[in-house]
Amino acid sequence: MENKTQELKRYLVPGKRVHLVGIGGVSMRPLGLVLKGMGMIVTGSDMNSSVSTDELIANGISVAIGHSESNVEGADCIIRTAAAHNDNPEIAAARRMGIPMFERAQAWGVIMQEYKNAVCIAGTHGKTTTTSMVTHILMEANVDPTVMIGGYLPLLRAGHRVGKGDTIVLESCEYCDSFLNFFPTLAVILNVEADHLDYFKDLPDVQKSFRKFAQLSSNGVLANGDDPHTLQAMEGVDCITFGLKEHNTVRAANICPDWRHLDIVCNDKFYCHLDLNVLGRHNALNALAAAGTAWMLGIPGEAVTKGLATFSGAQRRMQFKGNYNGAEVYDDYAHHPDELAATIEAVRTMEAKRIVVAFQPHTYTRTKALFDEFVNELKKADLVVLAEIYAARERNTVGISSRDLAAKIPGSVYCETLPEVTDYLRRIVQQGDVVLTVGAGDIYRAGEALLKDNV
Repeated sequence: MENKTQELKRYLVPGKRVHLVGIGGVSMRPLGLVLKGMGMIVTGSDMNSSVSTDELIANGISVAIGHSESNVEGADCIIRTAAAHNDNPEIAAARRMGIPMFERAQAWGVIMQEYKNAVCIAGTHGKTTTTSMVTHILMEANVDPTVMIGGYLPLLRAGHRVGKGDTIVLESCEYCDSFLNFFPTLAVILNVEADHLDYFKDLPDVQKSFRKFAQLSSNGVLANGDDPHTLQAMEGVDCITFGLKEHNTVRAANICPDWRHLDIVCNDKFYCHLDLNVLGRHNALNALAAAGTAWMLGIPGEAVTKGLATFSGAQRRMQFKGNYNGAEVYDDYAHHPDELAATIEAVRTMEAKRIVVAFQPHTYTRTKALFDEFVNELKKADLVVLAEIYAARERNTVGISSRDLAAKIPGSVYCETLPEVTDYLRRIVQQGDVVLTVGAGDIYRAGEALLKDNV
């Protein structure tokens, strides 16, 4: 990987043309914008037009909709998303033409080496929220950071930021071992669970990847000391732990029942107080990790307090979308059973009349591997509406459908299409309900279509 990184450095310079395959993706889009800001000629392609591709075009980046070998002609190098396989016509053409090809994570690895502080935030879940929280803190502290988030942050009006300071903060994904291309000075590990089982064999394989990631850090590791899977992964790694339990170096104290008000204690000394605008135990832990990151960077506690007081969530993370028929509609990106559990638990504190969950599973392999866990968590909602599985990068070679989940969840409803989901919600939503559209695909469209009825 190091040799590929050194090779890529020769191409990521002003005036060179780089073509991004899958440029509309959550971390490809900001990469394209950052490379454009570095003075490179950036082009890209994606299967579908979207808000992301519209933003890229508005910023002077040529984006082709659909993949064609003609798109790569004249490029000095290619950067591909992990979802672009070797049978992609642009990948195949680049190989045939001898155009150097690199992974998205390798490009971020090159970029982060230019910074004194490279904060890489990893974990099976919570990455986007915690990276966003750290961004709020660093902006409050006038650090002027460069940022890459896998979602939209209202503070930045984008999912990325190019700063002039000496700190870069990146959401760091384990899928396909992508984060092993990074060069963190501080590695943050929020949790470790069995996920992406189309790539990893099992939980120990995931843990092995996180251990390698932690060992890449040159100046410290902050890890969840309450999570047994994380602690197992960090065996033999020198790290500082955060969590709710007393043994952690960074811990919470004086926690209010709604998890929104708490003190942060570091090395048994008061560091700061937090008044959060986001719900749930999981967000208190995310805030604890963000505060611990700031403490390790030497940021004053006052900046943590003020920065997190202005954080009200990232896009698609318990995002309030509007009201319909007296019900509140929220959207959340949760696509793992643990994330579902955290989201439903957080909504319980809102004392809703009913929790109505419209869930769209993400990928066939994840749905099959975690089937029983999904069933158990979805049963905790008052009413479940199941959209068909969002395929993403996969084909249904395992023979599974959301209809199978519906068969195991009493009272649930299966809808083959998103318009059917919207139509069903339109008929059954009542005053006092909280409606959640949940999943990493396009389930949010069902909620947005519902809210259009109010116009």
